Amino acid sequence: MTPHASLPGLTVVAHPLVRHKVALLRDTATPKKLFAELAEELAMLLAYEATSDLPLERGTVETPLESAPAERLPQEAVTLVPILRAGLGMVPGVLRLVPTARVGHIGLFRDHDSLEPVEYYCKIPTGAERGQVFLLDPMLATGGSAVNAATALKQRGITRLKFLCLVAAPEGVRRFHDAHPDVPILAAALDRELNAHGYILPGLGDAGDRLFGTK
Repeated sequence: MTPHASLPGLTVVAHPLVRHKVALLRDTATPKKLFAELAEELAMLLAYEATSDLPLERGTVETPLESAPAERLPQEAVTLVPILRAGLGMVPGVLRLVPTARVGHIGLFRDHDSLEPVEYYCKIPTGAERGQVFLLDPMLATGGSAVNAATALKQRGITRLKFLCLVAAPEGVRRFHDAHPDVPILAAALDRELNAHGYILPGLGDAGDRLFGTK
């Protein structure tokens, strides 16, 4: 992982496999099925890094030969909260890595005129505040949706929170960090800027549309 020197709070996961998969994800010729698979794989690679500091409980396990010390994740250790709808594309990849993780949902859409988020749904598993919560969204563009979602989670007692995204824009990173300086951001790529319509450049288009085949 590479903490970004000029953008506090941001860590770019610069593994060669991550960079390779991001290149494929960006390609306009990448079909829907492959796009979804790449989003899942990148989410899993991000989660591998993001889970490096999870606490473990000590115990024992019986091997075929003898008892051995063992360390396991505690109950309710991890909760995933995708921002609907595009965040759903990251959930399967993280669940492949942490199959015991529970999944909440937060629904936000961006008003195309104001570019500000509007919340319409939020349901979080009971006890999520006792473990680590990963907020998932493929794109950190203006930062409005991510800020709103993190605020909603904190209002529900979440204190251990990380934000995972595939592609981030500097404007969104700054806005999110200003609002939530205690929440680390892990991204697969940091892009150049936003255009006048709030889309990331060079980006990869609308992640939700490419995941679900909509326009």
